[in-house]
Amino acid sequence: MVAITPAFAEDLFALGAGPQVVGVSQFTEVPQAARLPHIASFSWIDSEEIVRLHPDLVVGIPAQGALVADLRRAGVHVVLLPNDSFDDLFTGLQTLGDLTGHRVQANALCARLRARSAALAARVAHVPRPRVFVVLGVAPIYTVSDRSYLAHLIELAGGRIAVTGIDEAYPRYSAEALVALQPDVIVADKAIGLGAVLGRPPWNALTAVRAKRLYMIDDPAILLQPAARYNEGVAWLISRLHPLAASPAAAR
Repeated sequence: MVAITPAFAEDLFALGAGPQVVGVSQFTEVPQAARLPHIASFSWIDSEEIVRLHPDLVVGIPAQGALVADLRRAGVHVVLLPNDSFDDLFTGLQTLGDLTGHRVQANALCARLRARSAALAARVAHVPRPRVFVVLGVAPIYTVSDRSYLAHLIELAGGRIAVTGIDEAYPRYSAEALVALQPDVIVADKAIGLGAVLGRPPWNALTAVRAKRLYMIDDPAILLQPAARYNEGVAWLISRLHPLAASPAAAR
């Protein structure tokens, strides 16, 4: 089996199907997959190498449909599963369980994940909900809206997404609109370089920046990747948005 998205590689290992995986995509961070060939990304796949591996299954997302055309012509079994929403995450886990002979494990994993989410959400059920602006890029500015998967995680963590009413899940956002928005909290991937531009407009005009309500995450996959580790992302958010509600184990 080959997983051409990091999320599905993570899910397969979480299900106990890791020994069946023979290839993964770039940015797959599962330690057990470190020695496997990295033969795909969101925008490319090495079809010849995948065919040489003789996988019984290749799993990806619908947006990669054009990329897998050569694989399908070569007779490789390809399954593309949506993973845009919170519900898609669980549907994907159960489908992967069925495809790999791990249905029982998938059902048990989904139950554990939902129970953990409910326990985390209960900690922040009655707290004020700050508006969270997530920075995906700084030049130009890219963020996430209430149509994104991440918006649900922020809700679970006792926040609310600051950008609403936009059709795109991951829109480009103007500097002027950001200053007018004045979010309560800013969350960013440490790797995008936001720290280097905080002294410049529009960042230096934001109350959240001046009040040090800006939080950088070292492992953005736990927030941005719809996969089995998502509760780590929820716990991380709670520890920043509502530190008094976070247990020592949840604060990472």
